[in-house]
Amino acid sequence: MQPIRILIAGCGDLGIALGLRLASESTEVVGMRRTINQLPDPIQPLPADLTQPDTFPNLPACDYLVYCAAAKSRDPSVYRAVYVDGLHHLLRQLPQPPKHLFLTSSTGVYAQSDGEWVDEFSPTHPTSETGKILLESESIALNASSPATVVRFSGIYGPGRTHLLDQVRAGIQAPEKPQHYSNRIHRDDCAGFIQHLIASVEQGKTLAPLYLASDDQPTPISAVTGWLAKKMDVTITEQREIRRGGSKRCSNLRMKSTGYRLRYPDYQAGFNALLEGTAP
Repeated sequence: MQPIRILIAGCGDLGIALGLRLASESTEVVGMRRTINQLPDPIQPLPADLTQPDTFPNLPACDYLVYCAAAKSRDPSVYRAVYVDGLHHLLRQLPQPPKHLFLTSSTGVYAQSDGEWVDEFSPTHPTSETGKILLESESIALNASSPATVVRFSGIYGPGRTHLLDQVRAGIQAPEKPQHYSNRIHRDDCAGFIQHLIASVEQGKTLAPLYLASDDQPTPISAVTGWLAKKMDVTITEQREIRRGGSKRCSNLRMKSTGYRLRYPDYQAGFNALLEGTAP
């Protein structure tokens, strides 16, 4: 029997983590990105710039396409080139539609800002151009000729993503007021959930078109930074708003209904793993 072939387009940090998991299951994994020297074995390199279709080689047929490209800037023109144009280019040039398409998106498509709970049925009326572009990308995926699933991740943290840790190490804590809820998911759970969804399709299960992926514990960012300060034995010298996106609480009930079990169900578990063996 032929092995399953998965094409990961925009194979950066998340794509590599996913690819290594899938390759360990004897799956054929092809990683598409501009600079292929960062791709570890056994991910097969496919050099191409998603925003420049003339750089595409002859694309391989794939059973699954995972589009997880990440814009290097929040400039709307960059977002459009990566999330809209790049997806269009790739879908047009694949030799045949994949069995299933997965697109990674963001909870940045929600505009709620008063601590409301949001889920897959909550209205999406983003006020930012980047949020509007992500919704357009989602629409392209969900209207493609292949069955498709969009996964909206909340704030991804994990190895190499140390911005919040660096701020706390500098003595900065978010203030309690105004209260700002934050949501997050560890990079390893992002990869683990997509792997789980692919396995579900292989088992003949029907996926929802949309999943919101976040951990179990939406938490005010003041509490997160305060806990980190104590954990790292840092003296707080400055109160400063640390905001990105609206203040909302992300529900992961649909994600968990698939049977996926979070490796890091809350921020304490995830940050403990990151801080293990490190000094403040």
